[in-house]
Amino acid sequence: MLKSLVQQDPRIPRHVAIVMDGNGRWAKRRFMPRIFGHKHGVDALVRTVQACADRGIEYLTVFAFSSENWKRPNDEVSGLMSLVLVAVSKYLTKLEKEGVRIRIVGDRNAVSERVRSAWQQAENATAHNTRITLSVAFNYGGRWDIVQACRRALALGLRPEELDEARLNQFMALSHAPDPDLFIRTGGEMRISNFLLWQAAYSELVFTDCLWPEFGEAELDAALRSYASRERRFGGVPDAQPQALQA
Repeated sequence: MLKSLVQQDPRIPRHVAIVMDGNGRWAKRRFMPRIFGHKHGVDALVRTVQACADRGIEYLTVFAFSSENWKRPNDEVSGLMSLVLVAVSKYLTKLEKEGVRIRIVGDRNAVSERVRSAWQQAENATAHNTRITLSVAFNYGGRWDIVQACRRALALGLRPEELDEARLNQFMALSHAPDPDLFIRTGGEMRISNFLLWQAAYSELVFTDCLWPEFGEAELDAALRSYASRERRFGGVPDAQPQALQA
C-alpha cells in the first residue's frame, strides 16, 4: 500500500496519537451491546500498532478510557475493565514478540488491583522492546495530567523560578515520548476531548468519520498522506531568519 512511499518521506511522524472513538456506535448499528464494539476496538488497536510499526512510527499513544468515562453505565465500565484483562491475556505475547513496548499512562488509583497487575505484567514483559512504544491512556485526562505534574514538581520543592516548560514536561505522564506529531480522532467528532492537552499543542489534527473498529491501514495511510502534505511552522514563518533584538 503506502508503506514504501511513507518510508521515503522524511516527514513521517515519530509519534501518532489516536482518540479511538465510535466503538459503541459501531456495535449499536449492528444491534449488539456496546461492549462488543470495544472488543472489536481492541482488535483494531492491535492491527494499528502493527501498521504503525511497519511504517517506521516510533510511538503510538491511544486514548482507551478517559477520566470522564466513569460517567458511563456501570455495565459498560465493568466490561471495559474486564476487557483489559482479556486483552492482556490474548495479545501480550504477540505484541512482545513483535517488538512493542507497552506503557500505561493515567491515574491507576481508581482501578482494581487485578487491572493494575495486568498493566504491570504488560509493562514488565515488554520493557526491553524498542521497535515501537505503545502508550495506553487509561483513566487519563489532559487537565489531570497537568495538575499531577504540578503537584509532583511542588512535592520535590521546586521554586517558581526553577519551573519552566521543559522542567514541567519531565513530570507529565507522557514524559517518555516526544510530543505527538499527528493527532487522529475517529468517529466523526471534531474535538480533542481532554486528551494530551499539554503534549498536542503543535500536533497536526486529522478527523475521520471512520468508526474505530473499522480503522485499518487505508485510514492510517490517508492520515499519513494528510500529515505529509502539511507545512509545520510551530508559530514561525518558512525560511525566515531570526532577527536580533534591537537594543
